[in-house]
Amino acid sequence: MDDTKIACEERMKKAVASLKDDFNGLRTGRASPALLDRIKVDYYGQKSPLNQVATVSVPEARLIVVQPWDRTLIGEIEKALQKSELGLNPSNDGKVVRISIPPLTEERRKDLVKTAKSMTEQSRVAIRNIRREGIEDIKKRRDSGSPEDEAKKAEEELQKLTDSYIVQVNKVLEEKEKEIMEV
Repeated sequence: MDDTKIACEERMKKAVASLKDDFNGLRTGRASPALLDRIKVDYYGQKSPLNQVATVSVPEARLIVVQPWDRTLIGEIEKALQKSELGLNPSNDGKVVRISIPPLTEERRKDLVKTAKSMTEQSRVAIRNIRREGIEDIKKRRDSGSPEDEAKKAEEELQKLTDSYIVQVNKVLEEKEKEIMEV
């Protein structure tokens, strides 16, 4: 029964990590290099992640600076940033691309919180589905001859594990909400 619990825990960890990763792509009022993690740049016919063709830094709270290793990429980087769904307005001086992060309006903040809550609910559902699959696995083993009390104990442990991961997901949401609503 322990291997079921271990497998479920691994999958639940991945669900929480995925949520954190998704949250990195949500734009808040603050500049963060993680904001550009999903941006891909056309590099000699290949779509490459921005952080593999340039240095991304945050010198100020509302400014991101992208310094390409190859200056000929500046135009491509600028295009990729404009095409992104982040709604950013990059500018370049021939050496670096500067992206100033405008403060969010109250309405936009509320929309972002709704989006974050929706992403969190998807993670909760994923965690509960992992629990359900684990319980089904435990029941199959019980039906094939495992002791009843062992199965009951395994189900209880799986429920405790699920509850702890739901709490983690809620904490991640709480932190993101605070970050979004920060002025």
